[in-house]
Amino acid sequence: MSSTGVKISDRLLRVASYVKSKGIVADIGCDHGFTSIYLVQNGLARGAVAADINKKPLAKAEKNIREYGLSEKISVRLSDGAKGLKEGEIDTILISGMGGALITKILGESLEVVNSSYELVLSPQSEVHLVRRFLHRQGFKITDEAMVYDKNKYYVIIRAVKGFEEAYSECEYIYGKLLADRKDEIFKRYLLKEKKRIEKILPCLTSENLSGKALERKLLLEDEYNMITKVLGNMGR
Repeated sequence: MSSTGVKISDRLLRVASYVKSKGIVADIGCDHGFTSIYLVQNGLARGAVAADINKKPLAKAEKNIREYGLSEKISVRLSDGAKGLKEGEIDTILISGMGGALITKILGESLEVVNSSYELVLSPQSEVHLVRRFLHRQGFKITDEAMVYDKNKYYVIIRAVKGFEEAYSECEYIYGKLLADRKDEIFKRYLLKEKKRIEKILPCLTSENLSGKALERKLLLEDEYNMITKVLGNMGR
């Protein structure tokens, strides 16, 4: 049995800090189970279900949980997304490290479990706008949002609970209303990086004889640039 605390990445530390229920957490796509272990060790959850669709990482998670002496508090479960969970069993659903389309698919296929949970803690690594839209469509309110920079990548973390919230604008769905409202510093850095990226590309797309796809790309980049400029302007940059 290990007597030391488990070590997790800065990104996962921030994700874990968004768990507020102090109840049972479903760590979907648990990999080696370290997030579940951290949550229980640090009193952020009284228990957890470490779930994964693949047997190999689940076996490693089970071994790690056993070595940290937490087998009575953390169970492992072979599950396709949240399909292996029961309605009312879970207080927090935690999903990180997956694309936004996959996260919404997982949640959408298990709405009974999702709607019976107290909170959702989600960290999509792409297509974040899909997650924000899904949450609003399913009657969830986004209560907190942050951006973290870890291993040369930017990640968004979203916490949501059941409740009504006015629909966002297109720009807010894409970039995040709370990130802009709170003038998140890492978010500012991300926007400035994206703005510079587009500024390098657009001059290469000035030809009047652009093909259909190239013209479409130019228009999309211009829209993206205008939205970024608007968000930065509202944030005082």
